[in-house]
Order: sequence, then C-alpha cells, then structure tokens
Amino acid sequence: MTEANHLQFRADYDALLQRPDASAIVDAALLSRRSIRAFLPTPVPQATIEDILLASRQAPSGTNLQPWKVYVTTGAVRERLSQAILDVCNDPEVLATHKEEHSYYPDDWFSPYLERRRKVGFGLYGVLGLTRENRAGMRAQSLRNYRFFDAPVGMIFTISRKLNIGSWLDYGMFLENIMIAARARGLDTCPQAAFTHFHRVVREQLGIDEQEMVVCGMALGYADASKVDNSLQTERMPLEEFVRFMA
Repeated sequence: MTEANHLQFRADYDALLQRPDASAIVDAALLSRRSIRAFLPTPVPQATIEDILLASRQAPSGTNLQPWKVYVTTGAVRERLSQAILDVCNDPEVLATHKEEHSYYPDDWFSPYLERRRKVGFGLYGVLGLTRENRAGMRAQSLRNYRFFDAPVGMIFTISRKLNIGSWLDYGMFLENIMIAARARGLDTCPQAAFTHFHRVVREQLGIDEQEMVVCGMALGYADASKVDNSLQTERMPLEEFVRFMA
C-alpha cells in the first residue's frame, strides 16, 4: 500500500465509521482477538503485512516518538531464528547463561493475579490433555513458542534502551493495533514475551543493534481451526471488578 493509497484508506475508513453499524465492525475485531497457538502454513502476502503495519502505526505516542521497530521474519530467516533458540534450549549449560533484560511478570505472584495465571495455564494444558506429571509434554508445548506456533510470519519488536516507561506504554497500543488490524483481515496473532529470554540470540540472528531491547515477539498467520490448542477461551473480568463510575 502506497502512502497515497493509505491516506485514501483512512478517508474511506473515516466514512465507514459514520455508518450505523460502525461500532459492530470495530467490536467484531476486538472481541474475536485471541492468542492463537496453532497456525496453518498458508503464507501471508507481504502486502498484507505492510497494510497491517501501516494502519497500526497510527497508535498514539507521547510527543509522537513512535518508539517501535519491527523485524518481520518469514521463510528461512524465521526458521533459522527458531532453530537457534531451540539449540540453546536443548543445551542446559548454555541455557543457564540466558535471561531476560527486563521483567515482564512480577517477582512474587499475589492474588488475584496468581489465580488468573494458574487458570489460563491449567486451562491450556487441560485442553491439550497434559497433566502436571507429563513434564516432557509440557516442555514440548512451551518450546513451540520459539517456532511461533508454526505461523508463517514471526515478528520481533524492539525499543531503544534509552527510552523510558512512557514509551513502553505507547508500545502496548501499537502492538494492540497490529492484533486488531490482523483480525480485521481474517488473520490471527499470538503476542509472545517468551522471546525476551533469548534476546542475545535474537539480536545475533537478526543483526539488531545493541542499543535496542527486545520487547516481545508475535506470531501472525491463519488459525488452524482443527487444532485443539485453539479451543481455549479465556475469561475477562466483569466491569464491576475493575471500573468505578463517579459523578
């Protein structure tokens, strides 16, 4: 999509939002977004990926810093990245030398977040038929992260290590835009913090500058509806648990 076409797209979309059913169109993309863990091998055209990223760059950011950088991997590059990480995972001595540069999760879990984390974890392993005793099966499922769950497109997102927490907050809106823009085109995603553990491998494989920190990865493709992996439905809190109306 050229810049001129993108401007026309935005104008057409602004007109779309004036329609009586506009909220239903937007809500459909929002409400159908899920983290997909089994993808079809169907390729995603580069033009479609470009359209998604062009739309997503409209995310707001403080003083328009636009702190995001995206590395889109497909084909042999995606496979090399995946295999390089799996090679580390299969070497306990080397694996012990790798750790995250930033903490995504709390050091000490507490209620109600601990219960929510356990529920989604047990729910996923439950639909897969994996028990706590099946350590090998659980590990194999965890390692599928690094193959982007077989999605044809694997994206890596980075940010300048000189930027502060505000830019990280902005980054979340950009990532959300990508996931919603993908849904609007019939595609699915899975955002993946797992890649931050292997930022050194990612940096080496993709030639990423030392001044960039790995924020996360993301699988992009078409969901494989035949796989039980995608049957998990996570719950959301009712409004009264997180909203206070004050007048």
